[in-house]
Amino acid sequence: QVQLVESGGGLVQAGGSLRLSCAASGRTFSGYRMGWFRQAPGKEREFVAAISWSAVSTDYADSVKGRFTISRDNAKNTLYLQMNSLKPDDTAVYYCATSIYQYVTKTSDFTSWGRGTQVTVSS
Repeated sequence: QVQLVESGGGLVQAGGSLRLSCAASGRTFSGYRMGWFRQAPGKEREFVAAISWSAVSTDYADSVKGRFTISRDNAKNTLYLQMNSLKPDDTAVYYCATSIYQYVTKTSDFTSWGRGTQVTVSS
C-alpha cells in the first residue's frame, strides 16, 4: 500500500495561488493513477483532478478547469496541484489518493488516501 502525505495548504486571498504537494512512499508510485479531491465543511468529498500513471492523461472537475493544473514527478514520488485564481468556494481540505484503475474520478475508485491539507481562500 502507498502512504501519502499532503502539504502546501494555507490561507490565501481570492485571486491568489497555492501549490499543493503529495509525497508518496511504500509501493511503486509510478504504477498508480493519482487524484486530488476536496471536502468543504458540511459537504461530500468531491473530485478535483486526476492524472494517469504516465502523466499523459489528465482530468479536471468543471469547477477548476483552466485554473488548476495537476502534475506528477515519478522520480520524486510526488504529485502536485497548482491552483491559480483561487476563489472562496475553493476553501476545503484537499486530499490526494491513488487508484489502480485508469480513467476513474469517483472517490470509491481510489484506495489509499492522505490525511489532507487545509486550503482557505478569503474574499
